[in-house]
Amino acid sequence: MTLLVFLLGACIGSFLNVCISRWPAELSVVSPRSRCPRCRQQIAWYDNIPLVSWVVLRAKCRGCGLPISAQYPLVEVTVGALWLASFLVFGPTLTMLRLAIAATILLGIAITDLQHYVIPDGFTVTGFIVALILPVPALMVGDPGPFAGPWAALVGACTGAGIIAIVGWLGEVALKREAMGQGDVTLMAFVGAMVGPERALLTVFVGAALASVAFIALVAPITWLRARRAGVEHELPLVPFGVFLAPAGLLTLVWGDALLQWYFATMIA
Repeated sequence: MTLLVFLLGACIGSFLNVCISRWPAELSVVSPRSRCPRCRQQIAWYDNIPLVSWVVLRAKCRGCGLPISAQYPLVEVTVGALWLASFLVFGPTLTMLRLAIAATILLGIAITDLQHYVIPDGFTVTGFIVALILPVPALMVGDPGPFAGPWAALVGACTGAGIIAIVGWLGEVALKREAMGQGDVTLMAFVGAMVGPERALLTVFVGAALASVAFIALVAPITWLRARRAGVEHELPLVPFGVFLAPAGLLTLVWGDALLQWYFATMIA
């Protein structure tokens, strides 16, 4: 059963690769069939088997012989592992399915924002609709898991979208340039619908903390060194916030309640 769940996740990861490559370019994920981005040759079904085909083809296109990015098998393995982890923790339940879907969507969001500074509506709108609809059947079968209930999901969506819109406006005023994209707003509407209002606020703080650490430790020093070598003035780059909001949303979904309890207990003590 665990092997089947992992393979199912890997197949979904294969479709996620299609979404990652096409949605930023506003292309359909349904048609045309998968093809090599360089030689445009259609990929046969036997060359499109998750994980297996990449190994069999030795990471090269059968048509043009050019390398196939390692991103494809890495995404498939990662999604397979996420689905397997959800299954091992929650078993064959609705909560397991909801968590696996949420983790898959958040992974797609993080990758596209990192690569293109874009969060496609295909990810956020799909996630938002699923996050608003599934609390009702989850409540009926008595399997809410770590997700917010129906009313908390609605309030959480408004809270998440609202707080990130305010943060973006304040950042724009301070920096005199766009600080937060519309994709971040819809992302937080999706995350807020999953976690509820309290954990939606926590998600923004956790995402900001992750972004700050990455910026101070990696982004700022690297851009400064590049500017110095090129002999140009150093400008602080824009940070794709969705890269950090996505994992923060998953963290607060799973461990947010425990983190809030620890925080309030510490404050009271």
